[in-house]
Amino acid sequence: MAISGAVDEAGTPLLAVTVDGSVDYRSKPAVRSSSGGWRSAGFIIGVEVAERFAYYGISSNLITYLTGPLGQSTAAAAANVNAWSGTASLLPLLGAFVADSFLGRFRTILAASALYILGLCLLTLSAMIPSDCKVSNLLSSCSPRFQVITFFSALYLVALAQGGHKPCVQAFGADQFDEKEPEECKAKSSFFNWWYFGMCFGTLTTLWVLNYIQDNLSWALGFGIPCIAMVVALVVFLLGTCTYRFSIRREDRSPFVRIGNVYVAAVKNWSVSAEAVAAAEERLGLVSRNSSQQFSFLNKALVTKNGSCSIDELEEAKSVLRLAPIWLTCLVYAVVFAQSPTFFTKQGATMERSITPGYKISPATLQSFISLSIVIFIPIYDRVLIPIARSFTHKPGGITMLQRIGTGIFLSFLAMVIAALVEMKRLKTAADYGLIDSPDATVPMSVWWLVPQYVLFGITDVFAMVGLQEFFYDQVPNELRSVGLALYLSIFGIGNFLSSFMISIIEKATSQSGQVSWFANNLNQAHLDYFYWLLACLSFMGLGSYLYVAKSYVSKRLNTS
Repeated sequence: MAISGAVDEAGTPLLAVTVDGSVDYRSKPAVRSSSGGWRSAGFIIGVEVAERFAYYGISSNLITYLTGPLGQSTAAAAANVNAWSGTASLLPLLGAFVADSFLGRFRTILAASALYILGLCLLTLSAMIPSDCKVSNLLSSCSPRFQVITFFSALYLVALAQGGHKPCVQAFGADQFDEKEPEECKAKSSFFNWWYFGMCFGTLTTLWVLNYIQDNLSWALGFGIPCIAMVVALVVFLLGTCTYRFSIRREDRSPFVRIGNVYVAAVKNWSVSAEAVAAAEERLGLVSRNSSQQFSFLNKALVTKNGSCSIDELEEAKSVLRLAPIWLTCLVYAVVFAQSPTFFTKQGATMERSITPGYKISPATLQSFISLSIVIFIPIYDRVLIPIARSFTHKPGGITMLQRIGTGIFLSFLAMVIAALVEMKRLKTAADYGLIDSPDATVPMSVWWLVPQYVLFGITDVFAMVGLQEFFYDQVPNELRSVGLALYLSIFGIGNFLSSFMISIIEKATSQSGQVSWFANNLNQAHLDYFYWLLACLSFMGLGSYLYVAKSYVSKRLNTS
C-alpha cells in the first residue's frame, strides 16, 4: 500500500492511500478512497442484473419455444436445452483464457456485450420470420429449416457472448475489493452474496414479465426486450469506468505458461530419484510448507538444470490441480440443477395453473420461485446467519466455503426427493381421473404443489452456487481468477451435457419393444418420478464423495476454505 503526503485533520494519510496491484482507468495507482469498493461494484452488479434478465429471457422458456413454434418432442427439446446450456457454461473457459492472457477483463466484457447484442438481434429476427413468407428475391420462401438455422445460430452466438461476459464481469466485480484490507475483505465475501441477489432479481423480472409476453403476446417481442436490456447494460457499465480498479498484470510469462511449464517439467523429470527431489525441496525450503506433500509428484519440476520452476509457480500449479476433485464431485449437483428449466416446466404445463378465471400462470414462471427464495434468503443469510456463525467460528465468512457448498449439495438431494414424491402424486391424480391417455387434459392438481421443490432449489443455490463462485475465485492464482470462475461455470456446462446424455440413454433404453419412455410426450404415461429418484440416489452418492475430498483439501490460504 503506497501513501503520499495528503492527510486529514488528524494528520492521518488519506487521499493518497493506494491499492497494491491495482491501477485506475488512466493506468495510475488506484487510490483507495476514490476507486473500487461498493461504488464500483454497484455498476457491475447492475450490469449483471440486465445480463441475467437477457439470458434467462431465453433459457427459462426455451423448452416451450422448441416444443411449440419449432415442433420438437419433449425429449429432443430437453436434450437441446441441456446441450445449449452446457455449451453456454463451458464457453466461459474460452472467454476467461482470452481475458486473462490477452484482452484483460474490461475489454473482454465490452467485446462480449457487443456479441450479446448481435445474437439477441438475430434471435428476435428469427422469431419474426413466418415459415411461409417470402424474405427476398433469392429465397422463394422462408422454410422451417431456414428459421431453425437462424434461430440456433443466434442461440449459440448468445452462448459465445455469455462465455466472455459471465466470468469476466464477476471477477472484475470482485477485483474492486482489496482482500489485504480487513474491511474490504469482508465486503468481498458479501459481494458474492449480493452479486447473486442482483442476478436473481434480474431473473425474477424475466420470469414474471418476459415469460408472460412470450406465451401470450409475441416471441419476437419476448426476445427483443432482452436485446434492449443488454444495450442499457453496456451503457451502465461504461458509465462506471472512471471508478474501476484494474488489476496489474505481470510483465513476464503468462500464468498459463507458468503453470504449464511446471506440468511439463514434472513429466520430463518423471524418472529422477527421490533423493534429488528431496534435495531440491530442502534447498528451496519447501519442506516447511503444509502443502508440500500434496501432489508431491509435481515437486519433480523443481529439479531443473536452469532452475526455471520457482516455488511460487509450483504452488500455482498445485492450487489449480487441487480444484479437480471438488470440481468432479460437484457434477451431480449440476445435473440436478439442470432439471428446473426442462422437466419441471413441462410438469407445470400439465397441472391446474389458473390464478383468476381469465389468467393462467405460465409454466416457466414457476422458476421465479427459485429466484424469489434466493432474493428473500440471501439478506437473511448475509445479515443474520453469517454474523451469528462468525461470532462462533471467527471466520470472515461465518462458515467455510467448503461447508457452504456441502450444505447446498445436501439440500439438492432433498429437493429431488420432494420432486419425485410430487410427481408420483401427479401421476396418481391423472390415473384417478382417467387422464392417462389424455395428454392435453389438465390434471386436477394445483401447480402450487411444485413450489416446495423450486423454493428448495433456491435455498440450495444460496449455499452451493454462491459458495462455488467464491471458492473458485479465491483458490486460483490471482491472475487466473476469470479462469477460476470459468471453471466453476464449467461444472454446470458438463452437468448439462451429462443430463442430456442421461436423457438420451434412458429415452432409448425405456422405449424399446414398444414400451412407454420415462420421457414420453404424454407426461401422464411417462415416469419422471423414476428419473427424479435416480437423480436423488446419484446426489446422495455425490455428497458422500464430496465430503471425502473436501476433508482432505489443502487451502490456498489458511482459514479461508
